[in-house]
Amino acid sequence: MLTSALVLGLLGSLHCLGMCGPIAFMLPLDQENTIKKTTQLSIYHVGRLLAYGVIGVLFGTLGKGLELFGIQQKLSIGIGVLMIILVLIPTKYLNGHKVFQPIYSILGKVKSRLGSELKKKTPDAFLTIGFLNGFLPCGLVYMALLGAVAMGSPWEGGLYMMLFGLGTVPLMSAVVYSKGLIKGPVRSKIQKLIPVFVVIIGILFIVRGLGLGIPYVSPKPAAGNTVTATIECHQP
Repeated sequence: MLTSALVLGLLGSLHCLGMCGPIAFMLPLDQENTIKKTTQLSIYHVGRLLAYGVIGVLFGTLGKGLELFGIQQKLSIGIGVLMIILVLIPTKYLNGHKVFQPIYSILGKVKSRLGSELKKKTPDAFLTIGFLNGFLPCGLVYMALLGAVAMGSPWEGGLYMMLFGLGTVPLMSAVVYSKGLIKGPVRSKIQKLIPVFVVIIGILFIVRGLGLGIPYVSPKPAAGNTVTATIECHQP
């Protein structure tokens, strides 16, 4: 399941460029010193991965809490179904909904802070830009967060999100060095693969929750995970 995070990041890089691409292009990188430019870009990516890791730990902790209630398998199935549903629902029905207004408010504050940091060229500025960038709302990040919850563990949730972020690094770096690296037709074909792969991940989570006894894919629930309660009555 962790591998799916890396592949989702790789395939979803084109989608992420819509939100993160403009920020990557605006980074105050040193254009005259290649080594310094690479170092600055690397620090930026480290910031993004740290943000994804922090968010992943939080959502993995949420998954762990739900696991303690004995609903981890149902959670995995539910998340798989939700992933598939979100792919099928047109984006226009989600955008602008009142429930997302708090997110838009936070987004405005993050963008404001990003604007001030983009004027600096210090290492901590690149780290801050990357870290704030990691908190920008993105549909693909939401999908990855569902996966982090399904991991049912803080550290696995954090690792899942960091692997997702790592998958976006190659293309995000390439566009900084070579604009127009991927042409329109190729980009269109790859973008069409993203929802297909998200559906595949959703199916994997459903299969995982069914506990079919398939090693590494759908292991049977451990006996220790089953909680039973017995009430005994003793005669005086």
